[in-house]
Amino acid sequence: MSDDTKSRLKEKVRALPHVPGVYLMKDRLGQIIYVGKAKDLKKRVSTYFQPSRKLAVQQPKVKSMLPLIADFDIIEVKSDTEALILEGKLIKEWKPKYNTDFVDDKRFLLVRLDGYQPLPAFRLTRNRIDSKSTYYGPFVHPVLLRKTLAEMRRTFGILLGDAKPREISPGVWRLYDDVRREIYGHENEVTVETYRERVAKACDFLEGRAREWISQMEGQMLAHAEKHAFEKAAELRDLITAMRATLERTRKFTRNVPIGATSEDTLEHLRACLDLKSPPERMECFDISHVSGSFVVASMVCFRNGKPSKADYRRYHIKSFVGNDDFRAMEEVVGRRYQRLADEGRPFPDLVVIDGGKGQVGAALRAFLVLNLEPPPLIGLAKKRETIIFPDQRPPLSLPLNDPAIQLLQRIRDEAHRFANSFNADLRSRKIRESILDEFPGMGESRRAALMKHFRSITRLRKASVEEIQQVEGFGPVLAAALHRFLGGLPSEPDNRSTADQAY
Repeated sequence: MSDDTKSRLKEKVRALPHVPGVYLMKDRLGQIIYVGKAKDLKKRVSTYFQPSRKLAVQQPKVKSMLPLIADFDIIEVKSDTEALILEGKLIKEWKPKYNTDFVDDKRFLLVRLDGYQPLPAFRLTRNRIDSKSTYYGPFVHPVLLRKTLAEMRRTFGILLGDAKPREISPGVWRLYDDVRREIYGHENEVTVETYRERVAKACDFLEGRAREWISQMEGQMLAHAEKHAFEKAAELRDLITAMRATLERTRKFTRNVPIGATSEDTLEHLRACLDLKSPPERMECFDISHVSGSFVVASMVCFRNGKPSKADYRRYHIKSFVGNDDFRAMEEVVGRRYQRLADEGRPFPDLVVIDGGKGQVGAALRAFLVLNLEPPPLIGLAKKRETIIFPDQRPPLSLPLNDPAIQLLQRIRDEAHRFANSFNADLRSRKIRESILDEFPGMGESRRAALMKHFRSITRLRKASVEEIQQVEGFGPVLAAALHRFLGGLPSEPDNRSTADQAY
């Protein structure tokens, strides 16, 4: 490393902030050779360029990297947890040379289930070591995950870790030989079939547990916002966003659903299962999302030939009522969607999928009847048992979970659910950001409404000059200048909505 490079890097280090984040070490060609995280970027990065080389002493392999560092970049985040998540994401994306060698390379915990064993146990691991096992995760919080596994053992009577059950007679197994059989409160001697029923229930619980954690955190976030504890609410918002992004990438592991292209055979099979006139080349699916009746929104996603067509996705605000009524919300958005297509002379899809059971399907069908529109083929997919619900007199249809038809319907349903939840989260985050205005002296409802109508978001308002704020009715020079100073410390957030994310 030349003296000029050393001097330049030391200048960059001196300018670093004392905040959590991720740092990217680069060589002279600009290639990223190492990604690391830090609770304090300035303290952490400076250790690479101190004469004492304390970091290199603790980790000798760093010594071979130091002469190659020609530059570095940083990405600031809101918390150490978010830094950990972002570090893992960037390592997977760029695969830097030196990350594979370092002993402190962080990986999230996974839950591994060896389903090929007679009595499979749930184990914690940090690596996917074979293709025979099923993996759940990754999970961000190891303490919370371990507590959950302990709860699963008590609730479902399953084995954890390195438990060693033994066969005491043909087809009958004893799970524990010690006092634990009394603690866990389940039959200690079981058949393989009985135990696998327990495992199936535990898997269902584990797959849904992450969504429950996020839901609980969302409730805490809203409670903090209502108490004007905006800093804590913002921390929870950022953590929820980071966790949701991490968990979304693992969906293919928790559901064992292939993500690749859907063949014509699968569409033909779905046609036969649903007794359709032709394979459903275009499908549209609806889902409703809310938090205890607040922030009620809906999504519509479209699949063409079994693949997502994101340009056709739509998001909806519920306009006809305020409160918690999934049936009315479903009737509204389905009616609005197909009234618009009818008015524009555009064809209806080959199949409409509703996320829900008999009530939601009935509400969707009612939308067509009220508008005097001929409904296309329409079904519901009830989550509890993945049962297909028909709007006519046909009985519910249950297909094996490995059936390609049900897997395709699960994919479009899960995508609608994800899209609705992301819209809901956006609205709640926006509400939290806007609520900071309540802390500004003299900010009444009319002034706040005028500001948001003019600037559309806190981010744009924060970037506005005093003169631009003065253009809003009710803000003179003194008040506009005071508001500009008040907003000076707020973090800015870009508006990243794509054209596919438009709300109706």
